[in-house]
Amino acid sequence: MNKALKWGVIIIVSVVVIIIAAILIIPRVVDVQKYKPELEKKIAEASGRPFSVGDDLRFSLFPWAGVSFSDLHLGNVKGFEEKDFVKVKSFEARIKLLPLLSKDIQVKKFILNEPRMVLIKNKDGRVNWKLPEKTPKPKKGEKVPVGEISGTGLPISDLWVGDFSIKNGMVLWLDHSAGTRKQVSDINLTLQEVSLDRPVQLKFSAVLDKQPLLMQGSIGPLRKGLKEGTVSMDLSLKALNELVIRLKGALENLAVNPGVELELEVAEFSPRKMMAALGQTFFMATADPKVLNRMTLNAHVQANSKQVSVSNGILGLDESRLNFSMKASDFSKPAVKFDLNLNQINLDRYLPPKSGKKLSAEQPVQKSKSQKKESVAGPTKETDYTPLRRLILDGQLKIDRLVANKAKIQDVILKIHAKNGIFNLYPLRFNMYQGNVSGKAMLNVTKDVPESNINLTVTKVESGPLLSDVFEKDILEGVMQANVTLGMAGDDPELLKKTLNGNGELLFNDGAIKGIDLAGMVRNVQAAFGLAEKSDQKPKTDFAELKAP
Repeated sequence: MNKALKWGVIIIVSVVVIIIAAILIIPRVVDVQKYKPELEKKIAEASGRPFSVGDDLRFSLFPWAGVSFSDLHLGNVKGFEEKDFVKVKSFEARIKLLPLLSKDIQVKKFILNEPRMVLIKNKDGRVNWKLPEKTPKPKKGEKVPVGEISGTGLPISDLWVGDFSIKNGMVLWLDHSAGTRKQVSDINLTLQEVSLDRPVQLKFSAVLDKQPLLMQGSIGPLRKGLKEGTVSMDLSLKALNELVIRLKGALENLAVNPGVELELEVAEFSPRKMMAALGQTFFMATADPKVLNRMTLNAHVQANSKQVSVSNGILGLDESRLNFSMKASDFSKPAVKFDLNLNQINLDRYLPPKSGKKLSAEQPVQKSKSQKKESVAGPTKETDYTPLRRLILDGQLKIDRLVANKAKIQDVILKIHAKNGIFNLYPLRFNMYQGNVSGKAMLNVTKDVPESNINLTVTKVESGPLLSDVFEKDILEGVMQANVTLGMAGDDPELLKKTLNGNGELLFNDGAIKGIDLAGMVRNVQAAFGLAEKSDQKPKTDFAELKAP
């Protein structure tokens, strides 16, 4: 028995010694360069594109298993001008072998130096990043095996990384079909304190079209986070010397139903300056060039694969402040709820500037080439309202003060409900010029041709200040009352004109028509022709009631 045990120990020790000797000797004896051409050939066949690596390809096994190389080139397939798809100046990685037996990953270094990737889209729509499909498609009725994922544990027992860095990378995007070129250069990524028990410190920087981009922060600790179901994160992003974004919260249920809950904070920035930094013309012309110069955003966001919600949202735009919340779920048949509260906005400042040119009645409107082609080819393709029919919508909008077409409006309340292709706006009401306007509207898209109607009631609105603000004319005063009912069908101007129908009533009480004094003209013919002494007061004709029709 003792003799057998003795020989057993000797055999085990001998095997261990042989393994250690092999680990130490093999990398020094085996000529890696001898197998490099075969390795390049196999990778080229697998990727379907040329592949080569420099002559300093090295492997090691003890005490750290490692690989290092330089001058790696993965070429493009035929039909693309750029020679290389991916190029790497140098790479080095070292990992301990023995701890792997206990699922303990210890990485001494992982350094990728000057990686370069060129993404190309040709004029014919072909892209260079698409790899050949070599995985056989499953036969009819054959089930594809899916790996099981544990929702509570990790596939490794421990993790430690000493030096993880990507240095001076670059990604170039060439779209020959659109004639555009985008470049992200000076890409640097550093991970510090990489382990399962401490937050991983992250720092990423790059230059996007000559503008700096910086992201830094922490994620984790991973072990505690995955065990409790949440992984903490605190990240900040700085871009274009103008935009600063902070994300603080947690990643949730990563293994089962990945989601996120975080506080989003966007510091004040100027959209105009940001577009200028990108070297692009601002996306819209506004009547007031000073608007869209200040914007901020704060919100609490929760999202997963089934729903997304935003609460405590605050959007600042110039002098306006919008408090908002929203929730969307069941994305195949979206159910959306929202609540918007805006303190003030002058819409006239954000509209396109007026050209100042007016077409005379005799001057024909010139049609564009596309309009001419459309008139020759016949009616345009019908609009598909299927997405609107699926939508379930429940929301409301409140505005304290609003200026639209120079009219001053207060206390706007609008609620919208939609289901099965029918949209109802009710109630719709607001105050203006000592009176109020109320109404309701409906849009029906259950059929191919949409139908809509609107009902409005105007009560005790002072017409004088309204006309003065909107038309800059002082021609009428009095308390205005109105009832309007309109209905129409279609979604193009011509059909809307043909189907438009309705009725209305307009009434002015205790007012006056300014600029003419009918009573004075009757009393004094000379005054009517300006022969008598003129009064300092502007002439007007008073009335108790003026009704149309």
